[in-house]
Amino acid sequence: MLEKFVKKTTFTSHQDFIDNYEIIVPEQFNFAYDVVDAWAETDPQKRALCWTNDKGAHRDLTFGELRTLSDKTASFFQSLGIGKGDMVMLILKRSIEFWQTILALHKIGAVAIPATHLLTDKDIVYRNNAAGIKAIVATDDQNLIDHVNLAMPKSPSVEHRIFVGETLPEGWISFHQGVENAVSFIKPDKSNSNKDIMILYFTSGTTGQPKMVIHDFTYPLGHITTAKYWHNLHENSIHLTVADTGWAKAVWGKLYGQWIAGACVFVYDFEGRFIPDDMLRMISTYKVTSFCAPPTIFRFLIREDLGKYDLSSLEYCTTAGEALNPSVFESFYEKTGIKMMEAFGQTETAPTIITFPWIEPKPGSMGVPNPLYKMDLLTWDGRSAEDGEQGEIVFYTDEKRPLSLFMGYYRDKELTEQVYADHVYHTGDMAWRDEDGYYWFVGRTDDVIKSSGYRIGPFEVESAVMTHPAVVECAITGVPDEIRGQVIKATIVLAAEYKTQAGDALAAEIQEHVKNVTAPYKYPRVIEFVNELPKTISGKIRRVEIREKSK
Repeated sequence: MLEKFVKKTTFTSHQDFIDNYEIIVPEQFNFAYDVVDAWAETDPQKRALCWTNDKGAHRDLTFGELRTLSDKTASFFQSLGIGKGDMVMLILKRSIEFWQTILALHKIGAVAIPATHLLTDKDIVYRNNAAGIKAIVATDDQNLIDHVNLAMPKSPSVEHRIFVGETLPEGWISFHQGVENAVSFIKPDKSNSNKDIMILYFTSGTTGQPKMVIHDFTYPLGHITTAKYWHNLHENSIHLTVADTGWAKAVWGKLYGQWIAGACVFVYDFEGRFIPDDMLRMISTYKVTSFCAPPTIFRFLIREDLGKYDLSSLEYCTTAGEALNPSVFESFYEKTGIKMMEAFGQTETAPTIITFPWIEPKPGSMGVPNPLYKMDLLTWDGRSAEDGEQGEIVFYTDEKRPLSLFMGYYRDKELTEQVYADHVYHTGDMAWRDEDGYYWFVGRTDDVIKSSGYRIGPFEVESAVMTHPAVVECAITGVPDEIRGQVIKATIVLAAEYKTQAGDALAAEIQEHVKNVTAPYKYPRVIEFVNELPKTISGKIRRVEIREKSK
């Protein structure tokens, strides 16, 4: 399958990859037809999905079964008048129906809008009206159903509420009954062009209302890089990405690139909080070979006795979603012998900076540029940054628009042009490059602290603070100071065994620790111990909220 879309699949060096990596884009590409149905044609019994949940249920789906299920689901949607260009919001957690549903929407050219089950009725009203959502497909969660129902009087565009569950709520349509009774699917003459909108994500920004990121039908092809050249997958891989289907990371790691590469996607569907022991047992029981999670997950895993679990199947581990603290990398490597391979990207892109399998990872570095993207670091005065100099990550599209770069922000030309104009996309993320060409995350442009003439990225201080054994989570912000302009503040969540020690003595100990592991001027002059950090609905730290409280 991979050979259909990549001119050359194996490379002898990174330079060979830069020079010769090229993705073939069909004239009318549709992931559901050209990948899933193609697998079903050539190898219908090939396992595509291995699903289990925290109640002990387990189900495998082959590509042949997915073709049949997605066809029936597409026919069901057509019977409701849902077709090309219609907006359909999917609030399905990690339920198995997500995969057949998103494939069905691709087949009829409708726009899939994955969303989290944590939305309130106000969140849902905003999304319904901002995107003009026509139908909502929701899982069996009473709190979620209540919020959707409360949103309906203020959501005139929504024509259908489709329920995935057993006891049908009033005013809803049964998903399973609709799929079961569906007539034979008739493929549209032209379900899409490459430039049509395929998927829309509401980003959970740290300020303001969520933005609507739209991607076209070629978007899955950019994730060949994700699966094959970051996750390092092959046709016998069993890959687990820890992500709810409401977030873009799910299609990064649980769908597009993985199935193009021929890997099996492993899904652990659990309710409530992440429990490290359960995740480790899943990896052991189901012989997961490839694991991807944000650094926060790895921070919890390394606190477990990993010797209790059979992790012998695990070949490769990757991380993204937030910057990786070097101390976490070192501890995981010491316990497992596996080097975590980091990458950087946004909802607006595929991975753009990657630690590729053939390069040696540097703990805490994001890696090197994805050759599909023409990248630069721009300084505050608009120059290309030199080695060791901080700059904003930008991408140039004057020569070629890279695969998986977003089309813009839906229905918001002004907002789009603020970040993407004159063939330059400004990510809003700061980094620096070392002498070997590796890139290191600094922080969002708005988060950089200006103190006594220094520009200090929050991440480098957070990394230093995180090496203290008392610290589980940390957020670095700047607080106003008459003399220095700003001083560094650390807002810290302590490990359970240290919570009783919260106070001036521990704060002073952490400050001295930071002075010893990084430049002394970067130490936090203000330390606050808290029970939890304020976060967005997607789990990103809301430094803006911490800054507001510090004024």
